[in-house]
Amino acid sequence: MLKQSLIALALVATPAVAQQNVSQAQVQDFYSYYTERVPKTERVCKNIQVPIYETRNKGASGGDILGGLIIGGLLGKAVTGNDKGAAAGAVIGGVATADSKRTEQVITGYRTDRQCDTVESYREVKRKQYDYSVLTFKLDGQSYNVTFEK
Repeated sequence: MLKQSLIALALVATPAVAQQNVSQAQVQDFYSYYTERVPKTERVCKNIQVPIYETRNKGASGGDILGGLIIGGLLGKAVTGNDKGAAAGAVIGGVATADSKRTEQVITGYRTDRQCDTVESYREVKRKQYDYSVLTFKLDGQSYNVTFEK
């Protein structure tokens, strides 16, 4: 404050006003405030449950084999036109159905995995910024204000 008062006196203490009476000089600074959005990056982790799969063979059931026998017999009879062809077709259809292997995926359990992601968010920060100053003084009883920037 003393430094600012001395600056104020130096501003008005020119040879022309050296004989005049300067009093109550002071400098007041003015600031503005603003909000700034500042990016903030952080790593966020969480535990997730991941299914454990197993491939299992699913063989033909009795009904599947019976269906293969019937379809094979019908096709054998249709192709050859006799009962021997039907019998051969039935055997081939039954064997083919029994040999067919189907598989399926089955969940047999779960394991815990840690999954991490980088997440960016923003936080608001209030900032103070210098705008201007005002020099206030009295010269021979008259008040004066001078606006300036440092």
